Amino acid sequence: MESETRVSIDSDTDIVAARQNGRELAGWCGFPATDLALVSTAISELARNIVSHAARGEIILRLVDDGYKRGVEVRAADTGPGIPDLALAMRDGFSTSGSLGLGLPGVRRLMDEFEIISEFGRGTLVTARKWMWARWRPLELDDWLGRFGRAWAPGISA
Repeated sequence: MESETRVSIDSDTDIVAARQNGRELAGWCGFPATDLALVSTAISELARNIVSHAARGEIILRLVDDGYKRGVEVRAADTGPGIPDLALAMRDGFSTSGSLGLGLPGVRRLMDEFEIISEFGRGTLVTARKWMWARWRPLELDDWLGRFGRAWAPGISA
């Protein structure tokens, strides 16, 4: 499986494609069903924002691994009008389109990490990550204890 997938977003059909691609990537990574739903909902919200506010953009999905955990990174990029007031846009209930205003704040809650950069008149980039902690194997536990010291975990041995 490819470790990165790009989906151009400019219609409702593209929203569905991005959500399905993200769910497939997260499933391949090993996420449980509940997390698959969280990831696909976040992708759907981000893609919907692109269609509603920027007309076109891109969802970039990729596997990430920092050596201790693996997960899925979702990037939503557009060259739309940007967000004039990020603090206001991140408040529950705020909407410029008549929706419930749960999009960006909802994505922040659904995912483990959330970053947003927006420049008024130039566009927006949202990066969100969902992590799946790797299961400990004896070697991994021993490595962890070696890195952080056995004083943090007295009585535990690999």
